[in-house]
Amino acid sequence: MAQSNERKLFRSNHPQDWYVFLEKSGRNNDPQKVFTFEGNILHASGEDFGYLVTNKRYRDFHLTLEFKWGENKYPPRENQKSDAGILYLVDFYNGDKIWPRSVEFQIQEGHCGDFWMTDSTTIVFQNSRNIPEPWHREIKFLGAEKPYGEWNKVEVIVKDGMITHKINGKIVNEGSAPSVKEGNILLQSEGSELFYRNVTIEAL
Repeated sequence: MAQSNERKLFRSNHPQDWYVFLEKSGRNNDPQKVFTFEGNILHASGEDFGYLVTNKRYRDFHLTLEFKWGENKYPPRENQKSDAGILYLVDFYNGDKIWPRSVEFQIQEGHCGDFWMTDSTTIVFQNSRNIPEPWHREIKFLGAEKPYGEWNKVEVIVKDGMITHKINGKIVNEGSAPSVKEGNILLQSEGSELFYRNVTIEAL
């Protein structure tokens, strides 16, 4: 039997595999407990902007996780849609910051699956490459989110320069030829309470 390349990410008992960075308190300093592990669930309170990020870099991979929204929101987004995201192919060329150069799978009410290119990142989307700029968005072509409070399954597939975003088994967005080829993977805290579980990655 062939051995699977799939492995779990962000396990509470493997802190050597990841670290926390928060806008207010920096690296591996989380006095507000923005990120906590509750059994097999990762709780992101949203109280400070920041992320939990892998120490390892990835190139071609299939990332899978489940998320659901909590109830709490914090300034400056207390009156906005719940918001978070998965940043991948992250390039820390000038260290940790909000937000590092990367491609994002947007996790936001009504917009799950959108691409966000941060810090001059580009991709080819619908046969056209975006202009490098601080932030650039490409909107998903299909909505597949479940109602608020239910678990949603997210998949990010990066293979040979092709990127696929899936929600609950449906392809919702596609792009290609990202300007960043390899990098870390991070889960955001961005003003909204969120729960993550079953975070796994398979090298392709």
